[in-house]
Amino acid sequence: PEQIMDALKIADGSQVAEIGAGGGWFTVRLAHRVNQNGVVYAEDVQPEMLEAIRRRVQRENLTNVRTVLGTTHDSKLPHGLDAILINGAYHEMENPVAVLKDAALSLKPQGRIGVDDYSPGAGGPGPEADQRVDQDTVVKGATAAGLRVISREPVPPFMFMVVLGRPAARSTR
Repeated sequence: PEQIMDALKIADGSQVAEIGAGGGWFTVRLAHRVNQNGVVYAEDVQPEMLEAIRRRVQRENLTNVRTVLGTTHDSKLPHGLDAILINGAYHEMENPVAVLKDAALSLKPQGRIGVDDYSPGAGGPGPEADQRVDQDTVVKGATAAGLRVISREPVPPFMFMVVLGRPAARSTR
């Protein structure tokens, strides 16, 4: 998780979100990274997942996590975020291009989106081999959503991450 947060430039005081936060395993780590000056928005489309996250952050006395009930095409996240993480959820999305387009609208101009998922054929935990996506699929989706690829990072032993950003501002000369 540290490597992923470093690649997304998540620091003390960052405003970040996790789309498809599930049970909140990564949300909790993000909350510790941004500290009390920062905020983590844990977004999911399943109310029961958000309830599990609320219980978890309460147990761990984390006051900097907000849960957000999104839809399959609208994350309902606030604007001005430093980073958005999609961890192990891209392969489950009905319309990942719409999710990425929506996420881009919530980013600050220099903000980053990290799509972290299980590599096909890498074994280990995670989804069945035939349900995994490869990096090229994520890059195609990002391109279709109008995002640029900043970097591709291996996340050993079983995962990869594609770091995305908003397109560079075009000069108006």
